[in-house]
Amino acid sequence: MGRSPAAGRPKKPQSRRRVVPLEQIPAGRMRWVFALLCLGLVGLMGRMAWLQMFQASELEARARSVQTQRTKPLGTRRPIIDRTGRLIALDEERYRLWLHPRYFNLPGDDPALIRPSADVADRLAPLLPLSSAEILKRIGNRPSGIKLLEGLDPETAAAVRGAGISGVDLESYPHRVYPQGDLFANVVGFLNQERVPQAGLEQSRHDDLQRHEQARSLRRGADGTPLPDNLDAGVFFGDDLRLQLTLDARLQALAAKALASQVKQWKAKKGVAIVMDVTNGELLALASAPTYDPNRYWDFSASRFREWSVQDLYEPGSTFKPINLALALQEGAIKADGRVHDNGTLTIGGWPINNHDRQANGVIDFATVLQVSSNVGMVQAMRRLPADRYWDWLSRLRLDARPDTDLPGAVAGQLKSKEQFTRQPIEPATASFGQGFSLTPLKLVQLHALLANGGRLVSPHITRGLRTGDALAPAGTRPGQPLLKPEVTRTVLAWMESVVEKGSGKGARTPGYRIGGKTGTAQKALNGVYVPGALICSFVATLPINDPRYVVLVVVDEPQGGNAYGSTVALPVAKSIIDGLLVIEKIPPSTARTPEFIPQG
Repeated sequence: MGRSPAAGRPKKPQSRRRVVPLEQIPAGRMRWVFALLCLGLVGLMGRMAWLQMFQASELEARARSVQTQRTKPLGTRRPIIDRTGRLIALDEERYRLWLHPRYFNLPGDDPALIRPSADVADRLAPLLPLSSAEILKRIGNRPSGIKLLEGLDPETAAAVRGAGISGVDLESYPHRVYPQGDLFANVVGFLNQERVPQAGLEQSRHDDLQRHEQARSLRRGADGTPLPDNLDAGVFFGDDLRLQLTLDARLQALAAKALASQVKQWKAKKGVAIVMDVTNGELLALASAPTYDPNRYWDFSASRFREWSVQDLYEPGSTFKPINLALALQEGAIKADGRVHDNGTLTIGGWPINNHDRQANGVIDFATVLQVSSNVGMVQAMRRLPADRYWDWLSRLRLDARPDTDLPGAVAGQLKSKEQFTRQPIEPATASFGQGFSLTPLKLVQLHALLANGGRLVSPHITRGLRTGDALAPAGTRPGQPLLKPEVTRTVLAWMESVVEKGSGKGARTPGYRIGGKTGTAQKALNGVYVPGALICSFVATLPINDPRYVVLVVVDEPQGGNAYGSTVALPVAKSIIDGLLVIEKIPPSTARTPEFIPQG
């Protein structure tokens, strides 16, 4: 019996479908789910209400802090320049180098790799003034916040930044630099490491020199792009003001060099050289020796940080004699063609007074009194001026008042009381040849400018004010207080010219120029007592006599040696300054040289 075809094939397994029977969800469970959803929605709405109603300002502030970049002022200072625009002080950008070893990573490394400190030290050593060993020693075992170096210049900082080392940060800050070195240290002063002014104009003009910077707030978008909204007008305005001085760097350098040489040669304690424009009181030079380098102030004694020409008092001696003769002429106590008898010595109130050389000069005119620097002749002249009137004039000259000046630290002179001056005859006698009272070199320059400008007391100053950009301020005009008659001052200047032509000031003669001067060699007083052998040598010059424009004063304190006089110690410095001044200021030669005395009525 045969098989059917289907009978020999295997049977395919049949798939079974599982049927899950539907169950009715209990109504209670649905209510619980609905309640939970409603509770969550109410919580979200409550949270939104809480954030918007009670925390909106706080959240807005936090958002602003993320979106806004606020830059703090660096505290930079304005530059200082001389009368011709030469930089004297300026702020330069410097950098601090910080290391964070926990983030050390070199370019090309896996971002998760932390390099050992030795690898970074090897990369930094060729760029810095430190060896790898020194860098590793400073790192030690600290993981972060290591200040490796300070005071890096922009070039070195750019090289370090170009190395692309992670964990190496550069922090910029302003650093005060004095490119003229010690040339203006006595005037400008310096800032300490904390940028706090310690002396000079840096201290006295601190508010003017400090830039008035604003903190800037800049909003940024989500991708960091700056947004131009919410910026105050002028927020990016640059302050390019500069403080301009009246000093001339060329003349200052010449004066400083000549003065330092003489101070060293004569083993003196100190010296000062001042050049003043008598028409307006501007100082063209104010040099002191010894001085210091404000870029390395920590290497010098603090005693050098003060400018003694405006802070230390001394008895001017014979350099004050022309001032006294002008007072006597003004009061009519003496005549321009008058004479005095000089027998070399006299006694006042029981005190002997002698000429410096103890020589008698006989009957002499007042030009000769200055030429030979006669103490006896000056006493004889000033005795004709009543003591009370004499004291009144010294007070009118403001000897005992602080000078009206922008020089920091200026002090008042010392003058005996009117009662003491008038009751003790020795007081006006010693004052006649410049002793018994004291003043500063700056005050003496002001008084000789009074003679040179026709009798006006102008204020000595060293600043012309703040200027913007490359603009320079012109010379100012300051009329000053009129005190003396012009004819009186011209007569005294003629007498001073004779000192240079015939007297102790011959060393200042310059062919083709009319120059007046007066030497001084005074005893030095300390606490009211004259110190044996201690002298102060000085020389003051006015030029040109035919059209007075400048006063030059040189004072040297305690030169050592048997031949120390104003003519040998101070005058050579003044001569060097005068020669430079004639060239720098392009002063034309004088038209006449012979002095002429102007008689008083």
